[in-house]
Amino acid sequence: MNQRPHPWHGVMVATALPLRDDLTIDDDAYAEHVAHLVDRGCDGVVPNGSLGEYQTLTDEERARVVRVAVEAAGDGARVMAGVAAYGSAEARRWAEQAAEAGCGSVLLLPPNAYRADAAAVRAHYAEVARAGLPVVAYNNPFDTRTDLTPELLAQLHGDGSIVAVKEFSGDVRRAYEIAELAPDLDLLIGADDVLLELALAGAVGWIAGYPNALPASCVALYRAAAAHDLGTALPLYRALHPLLRWDSKPEFVQAIKLSMDVAGHHGGPCRPPRTPLAGAHAAAVRAATEKALAEGLA
Repeated sequence: MNQRPHPWHGVMVATALPLRDDLTIDDDAYAEHVAHLVDRGCDGVVPNGSLGEYQTLTDEERARVVRVAVEAAGDGARVMAGVAAYGSAEARRWAEQAAEAGCGSVLLLPPNAYRADAAAVRAHYAEVARAGLPVVAYNNPFDTRTDLTPELLAQLHGDGSIVAVKEFSGDVRRAYEIAELAPDLDLLIGADDVLLELALAGAVGWIAGYPNALPASCVALYRAAAAHDLGTALPLYRALHPLLRWDSKPEFVQAIKLSMDVAGHHGGPCRPPRTPLAGAHAAAVRAATEKALAEGLA
């Protein structure tokens, strides 16, 4: 594992959660998956994100997933726990649980039960920051209806509430505005299919989806992109992009789990309301994954 200035830097994999056929969590398979990702060069993991289907977990399951991730990663600094919740007090409790488990940071969406104004967003992040762990903001205006604009991110950073942002808007122009308004706020790539663009714009990490299925090639892509080694990065990016773009589609959980199964890892089913990928979508993901594997992109 590369030396990192901060535990939220590098390739942090938003982990998919292996489920058995009866939709219970396979803790042993999850522990093996986390250990495999670290062994293949990933810097850490992000349990209880959307890819980990946190919305469908019981409180006991959600807490256990974090504990399993910390133990399997071998170092709590490698774990950034997702702490999103409808209420700020609940999100703070999840941040406190992450601290007790030994996590190095937490990932927090803005309020997502309604379209919060700037004052409410700032109060939300300030409350969770009181748990004591570094907070990475997650900007996903498509799902939350709240846009963490560069101006608002600068305010949150100025408040001392966040150390970084997972930027998922897809608007790569924002990277430069964020750097101008909050030069000490770390930019993390939040969508797999704009990895190269945001790495060239100065991102210091990637909260990643597709390394669940193809960890070594995705790590190689990130390292080359972060080093601005276009001769290495661009061919890899072109080869992987038919898969990476699924990370920005509504069916991203099913797609990544299907690619995991094709690649010989345990992806398995999803909990409802997600249904298995079928038809043309399933065929496209399967074909793209098989092509990547045939080209040595494991």
